Amino acid sequence: MTDTSSTRPADSEAQAPRQSRLHRLMRYIPMIAPVLLWAVPCWVLLHTGQHWPLPVMLAGTALFAVGLVGMPLAMARGHGRRQQDRAAIVGDTLLGSSWVLFTWSVLLGVPLRLALTVAGVGESQDRARIVTWAVLGVTAVLLAWGYAEARRVPRVRRLDVQLPRLGAGLDGTRVVLITDTHYGPLDRTRWSARVCETVNTLQADLVCHTGDIADGTAERRRAQAVPLGTVRATRARVYVTGNHEYYSEAQGWVDLMGELGWEPLRNRHLLLERGGDTLVVAGVDDVTAESSGLAGHRAHLAGALNGADPDLPVLLLAHQPKFVERAAADGIDLQLSGHTHGGQIWPFHHLVRIDQPALAGLSHHGTRTLLYTSRGTGFWGPPFRVFAPSEITLLVLRSPHLPASP
Repeated sequence: MTDTSSTRPADSEAQAPRQSRLHRLMRYIPMIAPVLLWAVPCWVLLHTGQHWPLPVMLAGTALFAVGLVGMPLAMARGHGRRQQDRAAIVGDTLLGSSWVLFTWSVLLGVPLRLALTVAGVGESQDRARIVTWAVLGVTAVLLAWGYAEARRVPRVRRLDVQLPRLGAGLDGTRVVLITDTHYGPLDRTRWSARVCETVNTLQADLVCHTGDIADGTAERRRAQAVPLGTVRATRARVYVTGNHEYYSEAQGWVDLMGELGWEPLRNRHLLLERGGDTLVVAGVDDVTAESSGLAGHRAHLAGALNGADPDLPVLLLAHQPKFVERAAADGIDLQLSGHTHGGQIWPFHHLVRIDQPALAGLSHHGTRTLLYTSRGTGFWGPPFRVFAPSEITLLVLRSPHLPASP
């Protein structure tokens, strides 16, 4: 692996995000969402003809009211200036639980009530109570399963990716992608070590981490991140920042990753050479870097490619899939990203797609550019993954220019 980059001046490449009515509306979601998440299930499960005994109705309504008030308070204490881990765990768990309960109150509760009515099952009160127990049952099962999915070591997802410009000498290059580990309030030091052990079984030439290492500073989450120093690769271990680094002293994470033996690709590139052929491995800071105010932090693709032979294939690390618009304009061969978590808790993926061009997997952009979007290795916030499994990704690069057999 050869470093061919140097420090480069800033340019005007960073573009201000285009505003739309939908994006402006999303500013108000943090104010509206908690009310909807708790009020809708309360109404569907308690106040639509169930005729529960008065103590049950009062206790249930009070429970929803506590959730409505307690969730924002806990999240503010957990993720605000105080950053109290216990409060963050409570707030995040309530957020995930209320989202699942809200989703199935609407998607199951309403249609089931209609179906029972059409089928003439029982009296109105019976149908209402069946809906309540069905929604609560489905919610409990999904939360238990989602918690187990979030906490387990991700399964390995293997994919062959053909790059038309990749030389024959690089055919079979093994690239392992981990991303969005999100070390945080729940201590996952053992989980981190087991993830690294799994990565080491894959015999990678190149291991990539595309950001969002943790929620919290490097000093605070150091113990959970230290196992990353045990990751092995025959050529290099490379890293780029995600948006969450810029909530938590990004430079500290860049320094720690360097200390652990990873190569932070901050708007620069390395060369991976094998069998007489060369692959440019480039990386850029997250697109939110410039607005963070940190000197020298910005997404600078031209700087990342400065000095690279334009005829060589390029593998680019960029945390957010939406950077692919710039990558495609520059003819990048393959971009690796994370950020989306695959939606993490279905059907949140619909909101993710408002902001990102891809949710998960391999997609084509422009005339040449491929984008691989990982669902992420860890989880953010709510300790649940529902219909959005985590992953460790093994990408085997393939060349169409294999020498003819003798």
